Amino acid sequence: QVQLVESGGGSVQSGGSLRLACAASGDTYVNSNGCMGWFRQAPGKEHEGVAAIDKDGSPHYANSWKGRFTISQDNAKNTLYLQMNGLKPDDTAIYYCAAGARRGAYCSAYDVMYLETWGQGTQVTVSS
Repeated sequence: QVQLVESGGGSVQSGGSLRLACAASGDTYVNSNGCMGWFRQAPGKEHEGVAAIDKDGSPHYANSWKGRFTISQDNAKNTLYLQMNGLKPDDTAIYYCAAGARRGAYCSAYDVMYLETWGQGTQVTVSS
């Protein structure tokens, strides 16, 4: 069973950057045909998939964050990252890391919230 712990959230001004980290322990997806990724929940909104990454490191992004956010992984540390640049007030949300079985030919950013295991989330607040 996988356990996920996010870190790196905080408060920044518009235009700033943050890097989120997700430390995975247990039977991680690295040893299985699975996916990891990030999704978020903004105030008053439903879960939104942000980015996902295949086991081979291929990234996939939801259109809203393509070009500003970068997902990456460090297999040696069993850690997933989300580098967020050019942050906007609309990026304010709780960001969750997730891991689970791949559903299709690749790990879709739009399906991250349907993966089996979630972390506890980390708050990101962007002020104007």
